[in-house]
Amino acid sequence: MKTSIFQLTLILLGGLVLLFIIAPLLGMFFKTSPSDLFQTSQDPEVIRSVWLTLWTSMAATLFFAIGAIPLAYLLARKKFRMKQLVLGIINLPIVIPHSAAGIAILGFVSRNTPVGKAASLAGFDFVSTPAGIALAMAFVSLPFLINAAMDGFAAVPVRLENAGLNLGASPSRVFFSISLPLAGRSILTGLVLMFARGMSEFGAVVIVAYHPMITPVLIFERFGAFGLSYARPVAVLFILVSLAVFILLRLLTKDKIHAKN
Repeated sequence: MKTSIFQLTLILLGGLVLLFIIAPLLGMFFKTSPSDLFQTSQDPEVIRSVWLTLWTSMAATLFFAIGAIPLAYLLARKKFRMKQLVLGIINLPIVIPHSAAGIAILGFVSRNTPVGKAASLAGFDFVSTPAGIALAMAFVSLPFLINAAMDGFAAVPVRLENAGLNLGASPSRVFFSISLPLAGRSILTGLVLMFARGMSEFGAVVIVAYHPMITPVLIFERFGAFGLSYARPVAVLFILVSLAVFILLRLLTKDKIHAKN
């Protein structure tokens, strides 16, 4: 089939965008020697930061999913006044500067606030702790899960839910046996996106908890203290770890989706 000028233009423009994404990453990888990468992978500080980043992002995703998924279902099914305002509030963390998000969170959970005082009475703090890191990650990444889950629930035919209710099933049983499984693909995608977005967060986290350092903060700290050559291997290692985790999660969620189907 003959390729038209229009198709060639699309290919050219698309290729330029791909080049813009790939070229900086390839340049960073080519400038990092295997020995530097190996030494970085043996650095205890780097290892601690990677594990901290992974488990705090996962904890934030799983904990907030308990409320985010029901909220997404309500937003997909119910019509009410000020619904657009609620949707705007949910998506606000995407558009505001993340340093501002960090300041907002810090003002909410610092030790002299009601939330901070209640946490202190319970024996822990949010500032400069993994709990604060998880809150900062969740704040900026929740919209990805809620929006994906909303799309999934919106695609579930209402007639199937009504049929279940007419057959005598309770609303909770209809939700768990019909709505949730049919929206599962979108929800799993949202969970993966929220987890991945939380892993990459810097601006909000660095305000709430500079220490202990997650890997994005560690990269910034090493760049500021020692320069590009010292920070680059950490960045490359974290990209590789993130890519491996993302591929693994995709494979796991794909297997679950096929099992359901």
